[in-house]
Amino acid sequence: MQLRLYRDDPPSERLARRFHLDEVLARLKALDARARSKGVTSLDPAKNSLIGIGMEVGGDGGVTKNSYGVLELSWLSKEHAKWAALVNTELDEIREQIRDGHHTPLQFLIWAGMGGSAEDKAMYSAVGLLKRGPRLYVLDSTDPAKLKAILEDITHRSKLPLCEALKRTLVVGMAMGMTSYEPVVNLEKIATLYDKCGVDSQPNFVYMTLPGSLLDQFASGRGYRRIELQLNDENSTAGRHSGPLTRGSLYPLGFAKVDLAKWCEGTALDEEQIHTAWTLAAFLHTQGEAGRDKVTLALPRDWSGAALWTKQDFEESLGKSEDLGIKVAIGEKLKMSNYRSPKDAAQDRVFLSVQRKGAVNPEAKKVDLIRRAGYPVAVVTFPAKASLSTYMQFVHYVVFGIGYLRNMNFVTQPSVELYKSITNRLHAAATEAGGIDHSEEWTQFRETVQQARWRGVVTLRWDRLAADGASGPSAPAVYASLLRAAFAERSCEYGELTFFGDTRYSARGRAVRQVLDRAAERLFRSHLHSPVDVYEGPAMNHSYHEMIIGHGRCFSTVLLSEEGEEIADAGYRPDYHRAQFLATQMALAQRGRAVVSITLKNLDDRTLAGLEEFFAQTMRHLKG
Repeated sequence: MQLRLYRDDPPSERLARRFHLDEVLARLKALDARARSKGVTSLDPAKNSLIGIGMEVGGDGGVTKNSYGVLELSWLSKEHAKWAALVNTELDEIREQIRDGHHTPLQFLIWAGMGGSAEDKAMYSAVGLLKRGPRLYVLDSTDPAKLKAILEDITHRSKLPLCEALKRTLVVGMAMGMTSYEPVVNLEKIATLYDKCGVDSQPNFVYMTLPGSLLDQFASGRGYRRIELQLNDENSTAGRHSGPLTRGSLYPLGFAKVDLAKWCEGTALDEEQIHTAWTLAAFLHTQGEAGRDKVTLALPRDWSGAALWTKQDFEESLGKSEDLGIKVAIGEKLKMSNYRSPKDAAQDRVFLSVQRKGAVNPEAKKVDLIRRAGYPVAVVTFPAKASLSTYMQFVHYVVFGIGYLRNMNFVTQPSVELYKSITNRLHAAATEAGGIDHSEEWTQFRETVQQARWRGVVTLRWDRLAADGASGPSAPAVYASLLRAAFAERSCEYGELTFFGDTRYSARGRAVRQVLDRAAERLFRSHLHSPVDVYEGPAMNHSYHEMIIGHGRCFSTVLLSEEGEEIADAGYRPDYHRAQFLATQMALAQRGRAVVSITLKNLDDRTLAGLEEFFAQTMRHLKG
């Protein structure tokens, strides 16, 4: 593994040496060993700074959880060579359970989880690791449209009625938080379909969670099989840290016949590789302190699907500080015309190019041009035979390294908890009112005077802005005025376009994503010279929203279709999903973040054409 740094100014070498001088690796291993042997109550945060960085501490100052499993599991895997075989045996048992219960093979896998409980599965699918296994669907939304699209695809591919296809489907629920409700919503609705079909669901459901959590309460009540997330039967990983070595990460790979022994071996970085990761951490941290905190990521083509997972690991772990953030820009084609000059005091980019010997990196030549133009660049080159698991573990070490240098806890996620608590309150009020549409918050949202309609199909609302400064004769003009003010004052440094709906499995949702991708390129990257995130909610809230709420400096635009999907047979309405849409705006506003919303009449061609025109007219007003 090789790391080359360009324009390392101010120099980061002094900080990189700290990891050697402070004997960080040895101290980490000693701390983790003590936590496992003597328990977390034996630890004193006042005597060891590493405790506050990678463990959870209660209000009384006592350690409540060791969360260094993200590093610990790779150390332990060397001592437990049989872990891979154990996972494969467990997967055989699950297949046999379905075969014995229904006399059918396992053909489909629905993974119900949010954020870190789902992103690694999406990554594995995107990079092509799951082609040989049962077809995997990531159910990371409470929008009925996503589950509906998944079920339609299952019946289409199986050429069987839904009731028969469900017999061939394994449903996995995963939640690493005590209060995560979304997987419960989805498992409950899927279980209802099994019941209506008269199909015994017990052979088809397993779940991974903490004892006593909302998911555990629901699933245990139905007699579903609970599986320990970690192979050492401990609880020392956050959801986003569950890959690459927990059952939650290994099960989909094992089903797809990935060599799990080699996969586990790939996570065993040697001391030199670990310090390479920490040298990169020192470089990125130093660049961030100098105001260059937008890390523009370029990956090899066959690892390009790992971009979002990487972004999540960085931003959810390190996005808590108002003063110092680290934004990972993905999904960009590198264009120097989109970036400020290296001599511009407002230039805030640093580039990270990941290469693997023999693999194609489509942006490698552009990275070289960017380097020669004077931008700060880091190039890390992995060996030709490096596994994706090696890259994942390397990223975990980089994230820890930045957390160490910033004296920041990299395992907690307080801003995600804020949004979840607001959602639950809204949902409770909506249930009492007879539906979200009848709730007080939704009525206020719908009837606000701070709204403008476009072509009868697009409605812009800016009612959550503390000081909006909106002006203009039309909705695009108003949106342009808000963008212009936010970015001219540098109160916002990047954008977010998030559609609360499915953009992965439904054709209409994919069409929305295409419109947003074009708007992201033209409005934000090209005109405003700003990074922009394009994704779907509420999965985004559980992935990298920690940075958007915690660090801020983002202009958020959240979108929703007024015409929601339903699954009548499961009693699945979009009420909870809409509560999440509102709660996202309320959480951002509570922290003083800039957020506006756009609602679409529906997702038909006329509406999407209206949305496309809305963004085009916004661009015209910005240029004017």
